[in-house]
Amino acid sequence: MNDKRPIVLIIVISLVGVILLTKLFLIQVADDSFLKRAERNAVQRLVDHPYRGLIYDRTGKILVYNNPLFDLMIIPKEFSVKDTTRFCEIFNITKEHLIESYTAARKYSSVKPSPLIKQISTTEFAKIQDYLIDYPGLFVTTRSVRSYPQPVAANALGYIGEISARQLERDTVKYYRQGDFVGLAGLEGFYEKELRGVKGVKYKMVNVRGVDKGSFKNGEYDTTSVAGINLTSTIDLELQRYGEMLMTGKVGTVVAIEPKTGEILAMISAPTYDPNLLTGSKFGTNYSALNKDEKLPLYNRPIMATYPPGSIFKIVQSLIGLQMGILTPNTTYACNRSLVACHNHASPVNLFGAIRNSCNPYYHQAYRAMINREASSNTFKDTKIGLDQWREKVLAFGLGSSLGVDIYNEKSGSIPSSTYYDRVYGEGRWKYSTIYSLSIGQGEMMVTPIQMANLAAIFANKGYYYPPHLIKAIDGDPDRIKPEFRTRKDVGVDAHHFDLIQDAMAEAIFGTAARAAIPDIQIAGKTGTAQNPHGEDHSVFVAFAPKDDPKIAIAVYVENAGWGGRAAASTASLLIERYIRGEVTRPALEEYVLAGKFM
Repeated sequence: MNDKRPIVLIIVISLVGVILLTKLFLIQVADDSFLKRAERNAVQRLVDHPYRGLIYDRTGKILVYNNPLFDLMIIPKEFSVKDTTRFCEIFNITKEHLIESYTAARKYSSVKPSPLIKQISTTEFAKIQDYLIDYPGLFVTTRSVRSYPQPVAANALGYIGEISARQLERDTVKYYRQGDFVGLAGLEGFYEKELRGVKGVKYKMVNVRGVDKGSFKNGEYDTTSVAGINLTSTIDLELQRYGEMLMTGKVGTVVAIEPKTGEILAMISAPTYDPNLLTGSKFGTNYSALNKDEKLPLYNRPIMATYPPGSIFKIVQSLIGLQMGILTPNTTYACNRSLVACHNHASPVNLFGAIRNSCNPYYHQAYRAMINREASSNTFKDTKIGLDQWREKVLAFGLGSSLGVDIYNEKSGSIPSSTYYDRVYGEGRWKYSTIYSLSIGQGEMMVTPIQMANLAAIFANKGYYYPPHLIKAIDGDPDRIKPEFRTRKDVGVDAHHFDLIQDAMAEAIFGTAARAAIPDIQIAGKTGTAQNPHGEDHSVFVAFAPKDDPKIAIAVYVENAGWGGRAAASTASLLIERYIRGEVTRPALEEYVLAGKFM
C-alpha cells in the first residue's frame, strides 16, 4: 500500500498541472476577454469633436463660423506644482478652482485626463503656452466655439452651450457625453442634427503612468470626424443690421418676409444683444446677466410676444365678410360713435372708406352681421354658433396656432371660441355685446408679430402663404428644407376680393400713415394701435411693397409708442426702401425714427 503513494501523488500533481495548463490555454488563446481588459487599461479613447456647420445669409455672407478654443487637461498622477500661487497667476484661476478641479479629476481617474480649464481663447492660450512645459501632467486639446463677424440676429441664430443632464437622458442614440456642446436656442437648436456633424475617435497607447506611447495598432481603429452641414439662411444681413439699428433704444419687434416664398428676410427682437457674449468661457456669467436684465434681451419677441392685433385685423374682417357675402364693396354703415369711438372722418362709409379711414363703428356693425345670422331663434345660441363659424375662417389665416417657424418656442396666440366664453361667463350668459371688441382686433384676441407679418404676406399674395422659415437651403440644396415650407396654404378667400383690399391699403397710407409713403414705390399698408392696459398703447403697422409686384411684407411693433402711423409705419417704410432700393433717400425720417420721440 505504501508503495502506491508516490504513484498517487504523481497522478494528482499531473492532473493539477493539466488543469492549470488547460486554464492558461483558455485564458491566453481561446478567451480574449482578459486581453481586451488589459488593452482597455492601456488604451485611451480620445473623441475628435467635429466643426459645426457654418451659417450664411441669403446672399452668401457669413453669419456664424467656428473659432478654435483650447481645454487644458490634467493627468493627476503626473501633475505636480511647487508654487501654487504662481501657477494660479499664470493660468488665471483661483486656488479654489485648482483644488476643486484636481480633486474631481483624481476622483475620476489618476491616470486618465480630465479638464482643468475649459474654453481657453487663442489670446489666452498664447499667454500660457510657454509655461506648459514647466508643469508635467498638463496638455491641451482643441475644440471650437461659435463666432459672429456681425453682432446681429442673436435671437434668430441662437447659441450653443454645455449639454444638461436632462438632455443627456433624452439622447436615445447616445451621441452626446457629459461636457459636450449642443444647440440650445434659435437655429442652433432647431438644426442641431444638421449642424453638429459626426464625431471621430482616436485611440492611443499609454503606459501605467498615462504617458503617450503612440497610436494603438497604427490607427487601425481610428475614425475621422465629419464637419457639420452648412446652412444658408433666408436672412438678409444688411436689412437685419439696418433694422436693428432703427430699433436701438426701443422695445418691440420687426418681421419681414418675402411673400412669394415665406422666407424671413429680417427677424428683429428689441432690445437685442451681441451673440458673441454667449460664447467661450464667459458664457455662464454673460447668460446670467442677460437673463436678469429687466428689458429681457433673451426674450424672442417675434415668435413669443403676443399683442392684440388692433386695427390691422379689420382687413381680415373685410375679407371674411366679402367671402361670406355679408359685405360687398358697396356695403355702407354710418360712423355711429355711440357704438364705439372713432377718428374724425366723413360718414357714412362703404367698405373702401372703412379700410381707408379705419372706421371702428363700421366694423362693429359688420361683425354683428357676420355673427348674429339668425341661425337659431335663441339670441345667445345664435351668437355662439356665429362666433364658432367665424373663428374657423380666422384660423385659416394662420392665427390662433403656431405657424411652424423653424425655431423652437413659437407661441400660438389666441382666437377665442364659444367654449372660452362659456367658461368665463357661463353657458347662455353672453352674447354679441360681450364680444364686440373682437370686431376691431381687441379684447381676448392675441397674435404674435410673425403672424402679423404672415398676414401682410397673405394680403400681398391675394389669399395664400408659405409658412415663414429661416433656412433657405441645407448643404446648398433648397429641396432639403422641410416639405411644409414649400407647401402653399390657401386661406379660403377668393383672389378677386383682394383687389379692393389692396387698393384701399394703398390709399390708407396717405390717410393714417402718410410718413410711410415712399416716392416711386407704392406701398399697401395698415396702421394699428394695440391697446396696452399697463401703459401707453403699442404702435403697429403691416405693409407690403411694391403693391403690384410684392417683394417684401413686413410687420412692426413698437411698444408704448402710441399711434401706429408714427413709430411703426416710419420704421417699416425705411426698411422697405432699404430692401427694394438698397439705400435710404429720406435722412430726416431716419433721424426721426432713431430719436424715438414718438409720443
